[in-house]
Amino acid sequence: MTSRFLQILMISSFHLIYLSTQQEIKFLYDNFHKQENLYLDGSATVLPSGLLQLTNAGDHQMAHVFYKKPIKLSPSKPLSFSTHFVCALVPQPGHEGGHGMAFVISPSTDFSHAESTRYLGIFNVSKNGFPSSDVLAVELDTIWNPDFEDIDKNHVGIDVHSPLSVGIASASYYSDIKRKNESINLLSGKPIQVWVDYEDTLLNVSMAPLEVEKPSRPLLSQLINLTEVFPNSSSLFVGFSAATGTATSYQYIMSWSFCTSKGSLQSLDLSRLPDVPPPRAEHKNIYQLAIVLLGFVATMGLGVLIGVYLFRKCKYAEVTEPWEKEFGAHRFSYKSLYKATKGFSKDGFLGKGGFGEVYKGTLMLSREIAVKRMSYNGDEGVKQFVSEVVSMRCLKHRNLVPLLGYCRRKHELLLVSEYMPNGSLDEHLFDDEKPVLSWPQRLVILKGIASALCYLHTGADQVVLHRDIKSSNIMLDGEFNGRLGDFGMARFHDHGGYAYPTGAVGTIGYIAPEVIDMVASTGTDVYAFGVFMLEVTCGRRPVEPQLQCEKRLLIKWVCDTVPESRPTMEQVVLYLNNSLPLPDVSPYTVGLSSHSSVLIDAASLVASSSWSASSSSSSLVNGSPSKE
Repeated sequence: MTSRFLQILMISSFHLIYLSTQQEIKFLYDNFHKQENLYLDGSATVLPSGLLQLTNAGDHQMAHVFYKKPIKLSPSKPLSFSTHFVCALVPQPGHEGGHGMAFVISPSTDFSHAESTRYLGIFNVSKNGFPSSDVLAVELDTIWNPDFEDIDKNHVGIDVHSPLSVGIASASYYSDIKRKNESINLLSGKPIQVWVDYEDTLLNVSMAPLEVEKPSRPLLSQLINLTEVFPNSSSLFVGFSAATGTATSYQYIMSWSFCTSKGSLQSLDLSRLPDVPPPRAEHKNIYQLAIVLLGFVATMGLGVLIGVYLFRKCKYAEVTEPWEKEFGAHRFSYKSLYKATKGFSKDGFLGKGGFGEVYKGTLMLSREIAVKRMSYNGDEGVKQFVSEVVSMRCLKHRNLVPLLGYCRRKHELLLVSEYMPNGSLDEHLFDDEKPVLSWPQRLVILKGIASALCYLHTGADQVVLHRDIKSSNIMLDGEFNGRLGDFGMARFHDHGGYAYPTGAVGTIGYIAPEVIDMVASTGTDVYAFGVFMLEVTCGRRPVEPQLQCEKRLLIKWVCDTVPESRPTMEQVVLYLNNSLPLPDVSPYTVGLSSHSSVLIDAASLVASSSWSASSSSSSLVNGSPSKE
């Protein structure tokens, strides 16, 4: 019985040992003649001497080398590892030297999204959702970049998901003999030893010249929890990355040892390292090189000049039609708008909607503008564009967004207006990151838009039906005054004339019911303004699909629609300015829903001096303004 128990115990022990060895990753490359289990991409290559070359002196190169077998992550067994490698960074003769290299830990070996400039071949301007953007890297950097808070152009850093290091130090090693740190020149071209050890969430980085043993003190020591760095990964790859950009140098890995158990790391045989080849000198006979190139320059020079001319002509080519003659003074050149927006740079991107994209720009004398690149969707897109251009000529009011001009280029339609620094009103109503508008601010905005609509209906040369009044079409200037914009849906007719039937246009929730019969009038704008007024006072969108049926439509929750009971915009302006008494509103007024009757009974008990001009709207809210 005892021998049987011992047999079972021994078998179980051997089984556990077998499993533990199966989980361990351990390898040694004294040189790279055998590329077994190595994945290489980009400019990475193994030289005949067995030296692993990441990049040469060519510009905009990128190289990656990874061990193919992944390291498994287990929540029950914290990961630990040690690695020791020897590298050499060799500057190109006559140059200061380029970017450095990095030891990389990543859940993926795909770095096709990375940039071959200042990001060491592993990062990009933005993360862009790529899984391989989640990396831990130990960088040996030979470029000083203040954007990444580098301390000098000869440093070692620990990077987590970003080229901005969480730990950084000038390249050096602790001399156990002198008991102080000694500097190391990363770009000396000489072999440099690097150790990276990770255990119990502590990452240590050490380095030393080839003739010095591993220092007793690490250069960098940083607390890093890999399970938090890679929360969605079950396995990781280890390897190296490098990139040159326009600053170039040769980058080599001479030998490499790695193990997931610190005590069993195999030693490198430093006496058998492959030799680092001397860098190629630049061509010394500049005159001979110039002779060779002269013929090519002579034959291609004229072609290049013609090509540049045609390219620039095509790049800024514009379209002109006869109807634009009367608007010629307001036309901007495409070239001026392209330069003002820095080529429609994403840094100046302000927003996007059904109409297209809007970019911030700066003209001469530092005048700030907003450039709208309208979507070109056939005849309808051109109609909206023309409506905006027509409004520019005939509409002038302090509460309209000033439209400065336009431009047409092939299939691009561009409108130029004054830049509104506080953005659109809907952002302040519904974006939690924007400050909440006070009641006085909201009242000023409502008064301003009411005044603008009154002008459109009665004060302009023609009656203007805006047909798309909503909070996203209200812009806020530097003093938070409301400015009505986007006249792409607008229609014009003479005072006293007939407004011809048009298609049902507008935004759901703001469209008056009679528009379904293809009839638009100043009353339909009044209806949309009423919905807009409720939206501003309630901090609620006109349509909330997630609410109960009886509360889903804001206007239906407050009142039924009685078109003949609507005031004109002149009356609305007088109401808002306390120049005309409000009509009596009681729970039994025709048009009020049963829900708003209860609200009005409650509101009649409270005096609201701030909203005396819109008592029916103020009864829908309690206390201070909100966004919900």
